Amino acid sequence: MRLQKIMDWEDLKAATRQKGKLFVLKNSTTCPVSREAMDEVQKYAESFVGGEPPVVYLNVQEARELSNQIEDAYGVKHQSPQLLLIEDQAVSWNASHWKITQKACQQAFER
Repeated sequence: MRLQKIMDWEDLKAATRQKGKLFVLKNSTTCPVSREAMDEVQKYAESFVGGEPPVVYLNVQEARELSNQIEDAYGVKHQSPQLLLIEDQAVSWNASHWKITQKACQQAFER
């Protein structure tokens, strides 16, 4: 299963309108820790029950402006890798680096 890639603010807004509760993964294409985080999020997406998994991602090297907009709009300092759970136009949970796991995703989404 391929995760949905977003490139700009309009992509993010459309995804939040469509999915409601949404994970956003900030990924670096050159970082091995980001690769591990992406693998964990991918495992979560593949195990998601109830339709299309509520996950999008951006590569920070390609979408730096979007990454900065997310930081400004939601008030969460940028890290990479970083996973944000957006619901009701706010970040309700976030994790970075080795704290991004399939289990952490499941627990955060079920809260």
